[in-house]
Amino acid sequence: EQGLQLLELGGSVEEDYIRIARCFEATRQRCCRLEQDGRRARERLARVEAERAALEVKLKHARNQVEVEMKKRHRAEAELEKQERKLQLVVELLMREPWGNEALSREQCSVISFLAGQRLGAALAPVRRSSVVDESCQSLLSHSDISYDRTEDDVVSK
Repeated sequence: EQGLQLLELGGSVEEDYIRIARCFEATRQRCCRLEQDGRRARERLARVEAERAALEVKLKHARNQVEVEMKKRHRAEAELEKQERKLQLVVELLMREPWGNEALSREQCSVISFLAGQRLGAALAPVRRSSVVDESCQSLLSHSDISYDRTEDDVVSK
């Protein structure tokens, strides 16, 4: 458009050609700059996509590790409850048996009575959970930031 405007203004043909050549050169330089900008943007995009893919792998491993640790914790808590029930039964048996009081010293009886009281309180209490670990991850991330949904893991990167 600028070239056509230059021709319409009149003047010598050589001057018009020089102006047109300058416009073409300015346009060419602008295209070169845009091409370089595009190349740099594609390179940055490739780096960011590689970083995102690496972070997705780390997230998947972290999710798996959390899942494994939660399973271990639940198994350990179940085992603890099982052992506490066994201990409670033993203590109750020792306290009920008439020979138990005679065979045990007073100190042993007081320890067993103390344990029986403690374990009975623990048995009546709801399932104990460690208050140190916040399984919901709310202390670090919101629920929207972390999910145990495996459908996201199956999505293939573009």
